[in-house]
Amino acid sequence: MSATDVLTVAAEGGVIGDGRTGANLALGVGLIGVAIGRLALARVAGRISTGNARTGAKAAMAVGLVGTALAALHLATSSGGPGTGNGMVGAIAAIPLGLIAMALGRRALARSRRTERSAGSVGHEREFEATS
Repeated sequence: MSATDVLTVAAEGGVIGDGRTGANLALGVGLIGVAIGRLALARVAGRISTGNARTGAKAAMAVGLVGTALAALHLATSSGGPGTGNGMVGAIAAIPLGLIAMALGRRALARSRRTERSAGSVGHEREFEATS
């Protein structure tokens, strides 16, 4: 089964279940992405000392992208409109969650790069002070 087939089955609600299953899946993935992004930002700020902020940021961006793709695919394949029980409102709500997760991951990645650069320049300044 290819990745496209897996995403299509997931967006359509899977083999069993009603039409809301795909939207609920997209919502869950989006919420997980937001949580990972928040944790990555906390790691960059130094509030959490475990884990790697860059890895968390990249994971938040990837999970947010998957959540957004699942939601968009569910919207494209669902029939009916909002309020028909097909999960369109849930999929519409899942798109901003995925985008927020990607934005949080991008922000954490940018901050981690900035802190790495500033930490590297501080080390060079200390070397020059020690030699003079």
